[in-house]
Amino acid sequence: MLRTSVSARRLDILEWLKDPVAHFPPQRHGDLLEDGVTADAVAGKLGVRRSVADTHLGLLANMGMLRTRRIRRRTYYRRDEVRIAEVARMFEKGW
Repeated sequence: MLRTSVSARRLDILEWLKDPVAHFPPQRHGDLLEDGVTADAVAGKLGVRRSVADTHLGLLANMGMLRTRRIRRRTYYRRDEVRIAEVARMFEKGW
């Protein structure tokens, strides 16, 4: 699982979501800080199809690194800082 979860694109997504206002344009619905960003916004930033962005975001969400929120028909993604800190501590301890 760890080998498939680590990729430059996923690390980029996590980095961009630290400060979504600096990396993504304003959205029609949902606040960038409170709600997160859509797969469309991530796909545009990565330069890939939305289905590719959905795969990356889904994996990060399944690992608990991202929280999701549904607004209208879209899913918004934002970082789960508590879970990210837990995972970082596991690796620091030599897991």
